Amino acid sequence: MAHIAKLRLLLFSALGPAIALLLLLFFAGYVVLGSNGVLAWGDYTRQLHAAQAELKQTQHAQAELRNRVDALNPRRVDPDLADELIRRQLGVIHHDEVVVPLN
Repeated sequence: MAHIAKLRLLLFSALGPAIALLLLLFFAGYVVLGSNGVLAWGDYTRQLHAAQAELKQTQHAQAELRNRVDALNPRRVDPDLADELIRRQLGVIHHDEVVVPLN
């Protein structure tokens, strides 16, 4: 009977540190394998590079659109752009036409 009591006392005294160790291992595993863990860092880096490349393309497209809008300003219309738009809307532009810059 005394042997069982000693064993029970030993188990109860080891229960607290065992739970603490399990919690520590759980959190350490989550730090490494979790959704915001160390292993997810590489995926976040790839997503960041992809987003930066998309941002660069979007900024380039925005700059092109800004230049086109500036060329359509009613106070000073670009004659080449106006000619292109009018010919396209009237249907007199052909696919085999070549634009030769004079500059």
